[in-house]
Amino acid sequence: MKSPLISPRITAITAPLGLLAIAAATLIPIYQGSFSYSALSRWLYTIGAAVLLLSRLFGSVSVADLRLRRLYRIESWSAIFFCVAAFFMWYPEGSPRDWLAFTLAGAAIQIYTSFAIPARQRKVKNGQ
Repeated sequence: MKSPLISPRITAITAPLGLLAIAAATLIPIYQGSFSYSALSRWLYTIGAAVLLLSRLFGSVSVADLRLRRLYRIESWSAIFFCVAAFFMWYPEGSPRDWLAFTLAGAAIQIYTSFAIPARQRKVKNGQ
């Protein structure tokens, strides 16, 4: 099996940092009372999405179970959705609903995989 390009320890640190940056950048316009973009929220969101994408793509996990590999691949798609949302934050003709829609889609995938991956790991460990 291929070894990951980024060590699992670094991936375990960078992925949550990227998600925290995305969450903070999403909350900034909400707390301001309007969905107008500030430079801080745009940059923070974009950096968080890029860090998460790099962490997911280059920090691959080698497992034998096919369903578990698929779940990790689905988890990578959440980072892609966040990067598309970052694009819509910078797109001049975009509206807040564009980046919020992709943010919600990425968050839904992230929530699903955060429950499905540990459940599948327990089943694999127990031999089911």
